[in-house]
Amino acid sequence: MVQELTRETLTGGTLQGKVAIVTGGGRGLGEAICRMLAEAGAIAIVADIREDLSEKVVQQIQDNGGKAQALKLDVSDAEQVEAAIQNIATQYGRLDILINNAGVDVTLPVDELSVQDWNRIMAVNLNGPFIMSKSVLPYMKQQGRGHIVNIVSTASKRTWPNASAYHASKWGLLGFSHALHVEARPENIKVTAVVAGGMRTPFLLDRFPDIDVNVLQDPKNVADTIRYVLMQPEETVIPEVMVLPMREKSWP
Repeated sequence: MVQELTRETLTGGTLQGKVAIVTGGGRGLGEAICRMLAEAGAIAIVADIREDLSEKVVQQIQDNGGKAQALKLDVSDAEQVEAAIQNIATQYGRLDILINNAGVDVTLPVDELSVQDWNRIMAVNLNGPFIMSKSVLPYMKQQGRGHIVNIVSTASKRTWPNASAYHASKWGLLGFSHALHVEARPENIKVTAVVAGGMRTPFLLDRFPDIDVNVLQDPKNVADTIRYVLMQPEETVIPEVMVLPMREKSWP
Protein backbone atom coordinates (compact mmCIF):
# COMPACT_ATOMS: atom_id res chain seq x y z
CA MET A 1 0.00 0.00 0.00
CA VAL A 2 1.43 3.34 -1.07
CA GLN A 3 0.25 6.19 1.09
CA GLU A 4 -0.83 9.33 -0.75
CA LEU A 5 0.41 12.53 0.88
CA THR A 6 -0.49 16.10 0.00
CA ARG A 7 2.13 18.69 -0.90
CA GLU A 8 1.49 20.35 2.49
CA THR A 9 2.39 17.12 4.27
CA LEU A 10 5.69 16.90 2.43
CA THR A 11 6.93 20.48 2.69
CA GLY A 12 7.30 21.05 6.41
CA GLY A 13 4.91 22.76 8.76
CA THR A 14 3.08 19.53 9.54
CA LEU A 15 3.83 15.95 10.54
CA GLN A 16 0.41 14.71 9.48
CA GLY A 17 0.62 11.28 7.86
CA LYS A 18 4.39 10.98 8.02
CA VAL A 19 5.93 7.64 8.97
CA ALA A 20 8.43 7.91 11.83
CA ILE A 21 10.57 5.18 13.41
CA VAL A 22 11.69 5.82 16.99
CA THR A 23 14.27 3.45 18.47
CA GLY A 24 14.11 2.92 22.21
CA GLY A 25 10.51 4.05 21.90
CA GLY A 26 9.17 1.90 24.72
CA ARG A 27 9.83 4.29 27.60
CA GLY A 28 11.51 7.51 28.70
CA LEU A 29 12.36 10.03 26.02
CA GLY A 30 11.52 7.55 23.27
CA GLU A 31 8.00 7.17 24.62
CA ALA A 32 7.61 10.95 24.86
CA ILE A 33 8.76 11.31 21.24
CA CYS A 34 6.30 8.66 20.05
CA ARG A 35 3.43 10.38 21.86
CA MET A 36 4.44 13.74 20.40
CA LEU A 37 4.57 12.31 16.88
CA ALA A 38 1.18 10.64 17.19
CA GLU A 39 -0.39 13.80 18.62
CA ALA A 40 1.00 15.69 15.63
CA GLY A 41 -0.67 13.25 13.24
CA ALA A 42 2.33 11.10 12.33
CA ILE A 43 2.40 7.30 12.35
CA ALA A 44 4.76 6.37 15.20
CA ILE A 45 6.68 3.13 14.74
CA VAL A 46 7.59 2.30 18.34
CA ALA A 47 10.79 0.27 18.00
CA ASP A 48 12.24 -1.31 21.11
CA ILE A 49 14.13 -4.45 22.05
CA ARG A 50 11.44 -4.98 24.71
CA GLU A 51 8.25 -5.72 22.81
CA ASP A 52 6.10 -5.50 25.96
CA LEU A 53 7.09 -1.85 26.44
CA SER A 54 6.51 -0.87 22.81
CA GLU A 55 3.11 -2.59 22.70
CA LYS A 56 2.02 -0.75 25.85
CA VAL A 57 2.97 2.61 24.33
CA VAL A 58 1.19 1.74 21.08
CA GLN A 59 -1.99 0.77 22.90
CA GLN A 60 -2.03 4.03 24.85
CA ILE A 61 -1.45 6.05 21.67
CA GLN A 62 -4.24 4.22 19.86
CA ASP A 63 -6.59 4.65 22.83
CA ASN A 64 -6.02 8.40 22.47
CA GLY A 65 -6.87 8.31 18.78
CA GLY A 66 -3.32 8.28 17.40
CA LYS A 67 -1.63 5.95 14.95
CA ALA A 68 1.22 3.72 16.06
CA GLN A 69 2.76 0.32 15.48
CA ALA A 70 5.02 -1.76 17.71
CA LEU A 71 8.29 -3.08 16.35
CA LYS A 72 10.55 -5.46 18.28
CA LEU A 73 14.04 -4.43 17.22
CA ASP A 74 17.67 -4.86 18.23
CA VAL A 75 19.37 -1.86 16.64
CA SER A 76 22.77 -3.57 16.78
CA ASP A 77 21.59 -6.45 14.55
CA ALA A 78 22.15 -5.30 10.97
CA GLU A 79 20.16 -8.10 9.31
CA GLN A 80 17.20 -7.59 11.66
CA VAL A 81 17.26 -3.84 11.09
CA GLU A 82 17.42 -4.13 7.30
CA ALA A 83 14.48 -6.55 7.22
CA ALA A 84 12.42 -4.37 9.56
CA ILE A 85 13.08 -1.18 7.56
CA GLN A 86 12.14 -2.94 4.34
CA ASN A 87 8.88 -4.19 5.87
CA ILE A 88 7.93 -0.75 7.18
CA ALA A 89 8.74 0.96 3.88
CA THR A 90 6.74 -1.64 1.96
CA GLN A 91 3.79 -1.47 4.34
CA TYR A 92 3.44 2.31 4.28
CA GLY A 93 4.97 3.15 0.92
CA ARG A 94 7.41 5.63 2.44
CA LEU A 95 9.66 6.33 5.41
CA ASP A 96 9.93 9.97 6.43
CA ILE A 97 11.59 10.19 9.85
CA LEU A 98 14.12 8.19 11.85
CA ILE A 99 14.79 9.06 15.49
CA ASN A 100 17.90 7.26 16.78
CA ASN A 101 17.12 7.32 20.49
CA ALA A 102 18.01 3.88 21.89
CA GLY A 103 20.88 4.02 24.38
CA VAL A 104 22.51 2.09 27.23
CA ASP A 105 25.19 2.78 29.81
CA VAL A 106 27.23 0.99 32.48
CA THR A 107 28.46 3.14 35.37
CA LEU A 108 31.93 1.81 36.19
CA PRO A 109 35.52 3.12 36.10
CA VAL A 110 37.64 2.11 33.12
CA ASP A 111 39.64 -0.54 34.98
CA GLU A 112 36.43 -2.26 36.14
CA LEU A 113 34.52 -2.00 32.86
CA SER A 114 34.45 -5.28 30.96
CA VAL A 115 35.22 -5.49 27.26
CA GLN A 116 31.77 -7.02 26.82
CA ASP A 117 30.07 -4.01 28.41
CA TRP A 118 32.17 -1.59 26.34
CA ASN A 119 31.22 -3.44 23.16
CA ARG A 120 27.53 -3.54 24.09
CA ILE A 121 27.42 0.20 24.76
CA MET A 122 29.12 0.93 21.44
CA ALA A 123 26.86 -1.55 19.64
CA VAL A 124 23.67 0.19 20.80
CA ASN A 125 24.72 3.83 21.12
CA LEU A 126 26.99 4.22 18.08
CA ASN A 127 26.73 1.20 15.81
CA GLY A 128 22.94 1.24 16.12
CA PRO A 129 22.44 4.75 14.69
CA PHE A 130 24.88 3.91 11.89
CA ILE A 131 23.03 0.69 11.01
CA MET A 132 19.62 2.36 11.22
CA SER A 133 20.72 5.37 9.14
CA LYS A 134 22.42 3.20 6.54
CA SER A 135 19.22 1.16 6.21
CA VAL A 136 16.78 4.07 5.83
CA LEU A 137 18.90 6.22 3.52
CA PRO A 138 18.11 4.34 0.28
CA TYR A 139 14.37 4.80 0.86
CA MET A 140 14.74 8.45 1.76
CA LYS A 141 16.93 9.05 -1.29
CA GLN A 142 14.38 7.37 -3.50
CA GLN A 143 11.54 9.57 -2.24
CA GLY A 144 13.75 12.67 -2.34
CA ARG A 145 13.36 13.71 1.30
CA GLY A 146 13.62 12.52 4.87
CA HIS A 147 14.86 13.49 8.32
CA ILE A 148 17.19 11.63 10.67
CA VAL A 149 17.41 12.82 14.28
CA ASN A 150 20.18 11.49 16.52
CA ILE A 151 19.62 11.83 20.27
CA VAL A 152 23.02 12.70 21.66
CA SER A 153 23.70 13.98 25.18
CA THR A 154 25.69 16.57 27.04
CA ALA A 155 28.01 13.57 27.48
CA SER A 156 29.17 14.45 23.95
CA LYS A 157 30.38 17.86 25.14
CA ARG A 158 32.16 17.13 28.41
CA THR A 159 33.03 14.17 30.64
CA TRP A 160 32.50 12.90 34.16
CA PRO A 161 33.87 9.82 35.97
CA ASN A 162 32.69 6.23 35.46
CA ALA A 163 31.08 6.76 32.05
CA SER A 164 33.97 6.34 29.61
CA ALA A 165 32.14 4.09 27.15
CA TYR A 166 29.03 6.26 27.22
CA HIS A 167 31.09 9.39 26.56
CA ALA A 168 33.00 7.70 23.74
CA SER A 169 29.77 6.54 22.12
CA LYS A 170 28.06 9.93 22.38
CA TRP A 171 31.08 11.93 21.19
CA GLY A 172 31.20 9.49 18.29
CA LEU A 173 27.49 9.85 17.60
CA LEU A 174 27.75 13.64 17.50
CA GLY A 175 30.59 13.38 14.98
CA PHE A 176 28.69 10.80 12.94
CA SER A 177 25.60 13.00 12.94
CA HIS A 178 27.44 15.99 11.50
CA ALA A 179 29.24 13.82 8.94
CA LEU A 180 25.91 12.32 7.87
CA HIS A 181 24.45 15.83 7.63
CA VAL A 182 27.15 16.73 5.09
CA GLU A 183 26.55 13.57 3.04
CA ALA A 184 22.76 13.62 3.13
CA ARG A 185 22.17 17.30 2.38
CA PRO A 186 22.65 16.99 -1.40
CA GLU A 187 19.93 14.30 -1.36
CA ASN A 188 17.47 16.66 0.41
CA ILE A 189 17.72 14.58 3.58
CA LYS A 190 18.03 16.46 6.86
CA VAL A 191 20.11 15.28 9.82
CA THR A 192 19.89 16.78 13.30
CA ALA A 193 21.77 16.04 16.51
CA VAL A 194 19.69 16.77 19.61
CA VAL A 195 21.99 17.29 22.60
CA ALA A 196 19.77 16.62 25.61
CA GLY A 197 20.57 17.42 29.23
CA GLY A 198 19.34 15.34 32.17
CA MET A 199 15.73 14.17 32.03
CA ARG A 200 13.30 12.52 34.42
CA THR A 201 13.46 9.15 32.70
CA PRO A 202 14.26 5.56 33.78
CA PHE A 203 17.69 5.92 32.13
CA LEU A 204 18.75 8.13 35.06
CA LEU A 205 16.20 7.37 37.76
CA ASP A 206 16.66 3.58 37.71
CA ARG A 207 20.45 3.84 38.05
CA PHE A 208 20.68 6.82 40.38
CA PRO A 209 17.76 6.57 42.84
CA ASP A 210 19.17 9.41 44.96
CA ILE A 211 19.30 11.89 42.09
CA ASP A 212 17.49 15.19 42.64
CA VAL A 213 14.58 15.00 40.20
CA ASN A 214 13.96 18.73 40.64
CA VAL A 215 17.07 19.58 38.63
CA LEU A 216 16.03 17.35 35.70
CA GLN A 217 13.71 18.22 32.83
CA ASP A 218 10.53 16.57 31.61
CA PRO A 219 11.33 14.43 28.53
CA LYS A 220 8.25 15.98 26.91
CA ASN A 221 10.18 19.25 26.67
CA VAL A 222 12.88 17.55 24.60
CA ALA A 223 10.23 15.83 22.47
CA ASP A 224 8.62 19.22 21.79
CA THR A 225 12.00 20.54 20.65
CA ILE A 226 12.29 17.61 18.26
CA ARG A 227 8.85 18.48 16.91
CA TYR A 228 10.08 22.02 16.23
CA VAL A 229 13.15 20.65 14.42
CA LEU A 230 11.04 18.31 12.30
CA MET A 231 8.59 21.03 11.31
CA GLN A 232 11.10 23.39 9.74
CA PRO A 233 10.41 24.33 6.09
CA GLU A 234 12.13 22.21 3.46
CA GLU A 235 14.65 24.97 2.76
CA THR A 236 15.87 24.96 6.39
CA VAL A 237 17.71 22.39 8.51
CA ILE A 238 18.91 22.54 12.13
CA PRO A 239 22.07 20.38 12.32
CA GLU A 240 22.42 20.61 16.10
CA VAL A 241 20.34 21.84 19.02
CA MET A 242 20.93 21.64 22.78
CA VAL A 243 18.08 21.28 25.28
CA LEU A 244 19.05 21.79 28.93
CA PRO A 245 17.17 21.80 32.22
CA MET A 246 17.56 25.15 33.93
CA ARG A 247 19.16 23.78 37.12
CA GLU A 248 21.05 20.64 36.08
CA LYS A 249 24.80 21.15 35.59
CA SER A 250 25.91 18.53 33.06
CA TRP A 251 26.64 21.45 30.76
CA PRO A 252 27.40 25.01 31.96
